[in-house]
Amino acid sequence: MFRALLTHPLTRGLDIDDPRTTHIRQRIIREKRFLRQIYEEWYKELADALPEGREPVLELGSGAGFLNDFVPDLITSDVFRCPGIDVVLDGSQRLPFAEGCLRGIVMTNVLHHLPHPRRFFKEATRCVRLGGVIVMIEPWVTPWSRLVYGRLHHESFRPEASEWEFPSSGPLSGANVALPWIVFERDRAQFRLEFPEWQIQTTEPIMPFRYLVSGDVSLRSLTPHRTFELWRLMEKSFQPLMKTLAMFAQVTLVRV
Repeated sequence: MFRALLTHPLTRGLDIDDPRTTHIRQRIIREKRFLRQIYEEWYKELADALPEGREPVLELGSGAGFLNDFVPDLITSDVFRCPGIDVVLDGSQRLPFAEGCLRGIVMTNVLHHLPHPRRFFKEATRCVRLGGVIVMIEPWVTPWSRLVYGRLHHESFRPEASEWEFPSSGPLSGANVALPWIVFERDRAQFRLEFPEWQIQTTEPIMPFRYLVSGDVSLRSLTPHRTFELWRLMEKSFQPLMKTLAMFAQVTLVRV
């Protein structure tokens, strides 16, 4: 009942795997000023992590976002056709790009939806040039996020999963929110063994509270947009505790 009361009116009753839902979420991100500021902050970080070069950058799961405002000549993509998308592709399948033609692949809240992450890393190895990067903002596992993702979040959260792969019920409904942490933290040695072409440059835990109180793309905002700077400063004061409190991490991999 509590979640029903908080559900954003534009998304009430919609199928999460329906392309129309992604289009509506794009509108929500642009109109919810608190949430939009979060995405602007994330996009600046992603853009700053990209290496110099003339090669294009591919974004996975672009549907509801606006990263192309921050990265010129960005190739936008999603698993289905929706407004503003350059290429329809599945990140778990063969990517339609030549060897070494990309200087980077970026994504926001996408990796944990890929049911076959090994296929993605193999394709990224083929398509990204030496010195290129994979940069992502993804959910992260901490004592605080275990409580939030385990009890309050609608997506599957299985940090105890023995395998990286998972059965997919749909392009967006299928997920393991814990997957990025599993791959880059719990199973870091395994990732390095299987993909020596990628150096894990950073796994920086971030943002314990702001995304939660923003209501994300599904719920109403839980705080006025005018409080954004106060929340940002409060999170900054908790920086020494991010390994305990963070809900997300910025992960940067470098092709070597």
